[in-house]
Parts: sequence; C-alpha cells; structure tokens
Amino acid sequence: MAMSGGVDSSVAAGLLRDAGHDVVGATLKLWGGVADSGCCSVADVDDARRVAQVLGVDHHVFNYTEEFERHVVAPFVAGHAAGLTPNPCIECNKHLKFDLLIDRATRLGFDAVATGHHARVLERAGRPVLARGADAAKDQSYVLGYLSTPQLARLALPIGAMTKDAVRREAERLGLRTWNKPDSQDVCFIEAARGREVFLRSRIPVTPATVVDTSTGDVLGHVDAAELVTVGQRRGVAPGRDGERRYVTNVDLAAGRVDVGRLEEVMVTQVPLAVDSLSVADAALGDGERVWVQASAHGVPRRAALWTSERLRVVFDEPVRPIAPGQSVVFYADDDPEVVLGAAAVARP
Repeated sequence: MAMSGGVDSSVAAGLLRDAGHDVVGATLKLWGGVADSGCCSVADVDDARRVAQVLGVDHHVFNYTEEFERHVVAPFVAGHAAGLTPNPCIECNKHLKFDLLIDRATRLGFDAVATGHHARVLERAGRPVLARGADAAKDQSYVLGYLSTPQLARLALPIGAMTKDAVRREAERLGLRTWNKPDSQDVCFIEAARGREVFLRSRIPVTPATVVDTSTGDVLGHVDAAELVTVGQRRGVAPGRDGERRYVTNVDLAAGRVDVGRLEEVMVTQVPLAVDSLSVADAALGDGERVWVQASAHGVPRRAALWTSERLRVVFDEPVRPIAPGQSVVFYADDDPEVVLGAAAVARP
C-alpha cells in the first residue's frame, strides 16, 4: 500500500486491511531537498508511519531520491528551460509509483500495489481499464492516464468509488490522525513559501522577455522569467490597448518574446502530439478514433478525433484554448467517457 501520509491512502490501507488482505505500507522518500508541502515532507512520512501503527500494519520507507531527481525533477527543470510546461506529478506516477514500485513489489512477492488515488479499475471485455473516480471534483484519472493494461492488472484503488467526504468520515471512524488533513495542491519538491521561480532560478538562468500583442504589435509589458509563462495563460497578462483580455499564444525564449492575443485569435482546432509519448492501454486505438480529450487535471473534456496518420495529432470538434507544449492530454472513450484509453504529451506546433 503506497502511503503518502494523506487521508486518502490512509483510508485505502484501512479498507484493504478490513477486507482481509495482508497489507504492508510503503512510503516513498522521493525528494532529498527542503519541502513544506505535498507528499515529500518529513511530516508526511511521519503521518504515514503513525497511521500504519494505528492500523496494525507493517510500514517501510523506500528511498527513491536519485530516481526522482532523474525522472521527475531534472525533466521538470529541462522542460522549463526549453519553454515547455511539464507536469511532474504525471512523470512521478509514470516512472516511480507505477513502474519502480510495481516492479519492486513484484520482486518482493506481493500480489498487487494499491494507492489512494480517486480513480477506479474496472473490467471491460475481460481486461482491466482505468476509469474516473466516483467523486468528480476529486477525480485523478488524468494523472494516471499513462498506465498500461499490465500495470492496471496489478493495481488496487480502494477509495475510487467513494466521495472525499466519505473518505474523511471513514478516516475519523478508524481513528486516523489524517482524517482532517488538507489536500496537497502544490508540486511537492517546491517550497510553497518560495515558489516555482525561486526553485528554477536556483537551477537555471531565466530569460527576461517582452510581451507583444500580435494583433497590434503593441508592447504590453515585460516578464522577468519567460520560462514561467505558459501558452494559453491569461493570469498576469496585461490587457490590450482596447481593454480586452489577452492570452499567451507563444513563448520564444531565444528572442526573449512572449506573444499574446485576443481569445478568438488564440483558439485552436488541433494540437500536435509527441509520437514517442503516446501510451494507450488498448492497442486497438485506430486512425481517426473518436475520443473525449482532457488537457488538465480538472479540465473540461472536449470531443475530438485522434489521428495517427502522417502526424500524431488531436483534432477537436470545436475550437479550444491552446494547450501548452509539454502538457499531457488524456483520452477517454467516446461511448464511455468514464473510461481512459491512453495519453500523450503535446508537442510544439
């Protein structure tokens, strides 16, 4: 049982124990630096250990700091340095929680790995599929979109059919100290008090840039670190001379320029995908496959077609806000929007 020290994994462990399973808790030590949020702080490891004691299950800490730096932190920094918008939580799930951890559990003789994610593993046509969690507001199927069918076959998601309120009530019933612990919202290896800019400045030089309105050529301002600007971003972007909102359309680090435009000017009907990033749970996805596409953890799914001929891309039925290169899009079944089909990373236009 992967125990992060949060209420969800705490309750998941309790449910498995009460169902008669032989449960062993495992907390992953991922970040070797300072952390004050997320699942990487000393307090979270302590919470996981205390919960295991209350539940009467063994608890171990697995040290994956080197792997975390290599597979999550370094690509996060390199992505920003290249003008991309990486998602470290997705990379952590892909490479650590559902690769290294499942492999280690298998070698140690365990039958399955469980986590406290708000998602479900269902059976369709005799095979396991990933589906949305019952609590739409807490659904985490997006960050698990890269899981393969063999991984899903060895995965248990005990709280996927529960609402968050029900999880907290169960934690209180079990007498767990995490019952009212707030949810983590931040990148775990970045101190909330210092922020992303301070973290990146400690690792790479950042680029000042001019903000240019592409519709008029007006200079609307400047940014200190273009690496922190995301395609599609509105927050922090000055309005145009006409007073209308502007959205980021392109970030050019080499030129020190951030382009912005009106909403109707920035909308897109398709996005290119990185071929080597495509992961599908079912290899039967064909050219022109009808899907629902979600571009962020709590984004609104949009209907589209996935095209694999000539170049890998998603073509939307209706124009959408631009999706930043480096971000992931997750595909859900057209006829069953609860079920995840796969995922891919957005490439540069």
